[in-house]
Amino acid sequence: MRRDWDRHTCARRGHITYAPDETDLRTRLHADTALGTAWRCLRCGDFALGEPHGSGPADEAPLVPRGKALRDLFILRFLAVERLLRGLLIVVAAWAVWKFSNSQDAVHRIFDENLTVFKPVTDHFHYDLDHSPIVDTIRKTFDYKHSTLIYVAAALVVYALVEIVEAFGLWWGQRWAEYLTVVATAAFLPLEVYELTEHVSVLKICTLLLNIAAVLWIMLSKRLFGLRGGVVAFEAERHSASLLEVETSAGALPQAA
Repeated sequence: MRRDWDRHTCARRGHITYAPDETDLRTRLHADTALGTAWRCLRCGDFALGEPHGSGPADEAPLVPRGKALRDLFILRFLAVERLLRGLLIVVAAWAVWKFSNSQDAVHRIFDENLTVFKPVTDHFHYDLDHSPIVDTIRKTFDYKHSTLIYVAAALVVYALVEIVEAFGLWWGQRWAEYLTVVATAAFLPLEVYELTEHVSVLKICTLLLNIAAVLWIMLSKRLFGLRGGVVAFEAERHSASLLEVETSAGALPQAA
């Protein structure tokens, strides 16, 4: 059975209704029932009892993700959670490098001790923390001098901030975040390939494939860098899926079978 993302989302978050000023369109979206007034939801298309959540000109109505756009948003939010978790892990790593940068031996010893705290969680998700590219990179810095460790900690903080900014931007479906994700992820793909030449693991292979798939999917589905018509085609696709656009173009509600 095919999942109805529109109705599933409305069941969790509630309907979104709008009363346009245009008389014909307003009439098609409104119904009087024995239980009271009802307005058609801009997401799932069902009529919902109660007053509309907003009103005004049709071109000022909220552009509610529905159909394919809603499924795409779900995938972006999955990527956002992954980016956020990765960013937080990198913050912890940066803190460990900075905190104990005065003594390479202490850094090595205490980092390994603190790393074991996260192992029950990472083991639960089948994440090989000992051979993580991030952890391996940090361990290579243990023989560096103090100033080098400070630079490494600063670089990790910057990397973590990029990941966290990506996460919040992707969660809210911001186009700039999609560009940032593609550029940042693609920039680290050579490093991930190099890591595979050093030590091959199922996790590293899966991570590389996931990142490649994410880059390709975002570029093509969001029409970045002018692909598939670019931003003009992307915006046209978004508006073509809008319930108000459909109603305005059709001129009438679809007839029941």
